[in-house]
Amino acid sequence: MKKNILLSVLVLSSITFLFTRCTKSPDDNLPTDPVEIELTSEQISLVESENSFAFDIFNRIMENEGSGKNIIISPLSISYALSMTLNGAAGPTREAMLEALRVNGITPEKINDSYRDLTEALLAVDKRVIMNIANSVWTEDRISPKQSFIDILEEYYSAESKEFSITDPAAPDKINEWIEDNTNGLIKEMVDKLEDNTVMLIINAIYFKGKWKLQFDEKETEEEPFYKSGSDPEDVPMMKLTEDFKIYDGDGFRLAEFPYGQGNFVMDIILPDAADGIPALLSSLTDAAFTGWLQQMATRETDIFIPRFKYGYKKKLKEILSSMGMGVAFTDLADFSNITEEADLLINDVTHQAFIETNEEGTEAAAATIVDIGLTSMPLDPTVFKADHPFIYIIRETTSNSIIFMGAVADPLAE
Repeated sequence: MKKNILLSVLVLSSITFLFTRCTKSPDDNLPTDPVEIELTSEQISLVESENSFAFDIFNRIMENEGSGKNIIISPLSISYALSMTLNGAAGPTREAMLEALRVNGITPEKINDSYRDLTEALLAVDKRVIMNIANSVWTEDRISPKQSFIDILEEYYSAESKEFSITDPAAPDKINEWIEDNTNGLIKEMVDKLEDNTVMLIINAIYFKGKWKLQFDEKETEEEPFYKSGSDPEDVPMMKLTEDFKIYDGDGFRLAEFPYGQGNFVMDIILPDAADGIPALLSSLTDAAFTGWLQQMATRETDIFIPRFKYGYKKKLKEILSSMGMGVAFTDLADFSNITEEADLLINDVTHQAFIETNEEGTEAAAATIVDIGLTSMPLDPTVFKADHPFIYIIRETTSNSIIFMGAVADPLAE
């Protein structure tokens, strides 16, 4: 009897072993290299304009905040929210918004088409990366928007149409709940109160979670000094890895690329040579320059040192966007007659909030943008890449070069 039991156990073990050997994990059938996103000429123009907008607004925010603060924005989220709003603008207001978005020469209709197709491509290109893009338009019960405006947002941006009352004390909580649900809980309490003249909110939310293609070993992470600009060094958890990475040695900086999943999405870290080198770097940080640096990257074995970091950032963008050319949209001269003809409207403000956590496994990030619309009157030796002082990072999709997040780490321990 014991022999039969032993034989059965051995047979079962053998079957289990063979089954395990023959069974593939879900990832075995997925690509191991970036999959090309084929873009139309209109989409290429949009991405180029979008990236020009990304570098422009990032540089202006950095100059506004100074180099001693952690910053993260999602230019893509801001562009989504403003592009949706653009469909409600007319006359000089529309032209001013097109200028600020750096999409002069592209019609709103082409912008809508391109965003719809680009969204589908970004969400589907890498199954190992979790990405969510959600949009919504909230209408206050004092106005009735044109159905044509709502239809555009629903058709091209899959925007949810919702209603609220300015007298409802629970309205901010309902809006915050939508944002939190669509950012996996990372963007919380974005709205504390609504302006008395607010009659519409146009909102975009983006969530991203990607595991490194080459992951760091948590056991290798050690406390090492991070040399903050203008202050004494502070020990931070420094992740370490030696592998082949794409590197570019620039004038006063080094650029390294770190892929997620199959490589469609990457984090590029631009590390100045000097601890206080970010301000000087910003003057040369443009879309054209960055594209040129990427084209000159070469793969080489590199000793990587990157700190873990986790923080959030929130910014009102009215002043920044006005300086970029769309100031009229925030004044009584604004023309948003394509939203409604019942009342004169303006943009009260554009609020942006983002969060990022980067560790040994990968990166989790989220962002939301709210456009608040109100009544007018109302080599042989390894290269060393050691990010032990403030640096800039960019998260983008490689084949379309669409920038999703940009940020600067001044203090990895600050939250």
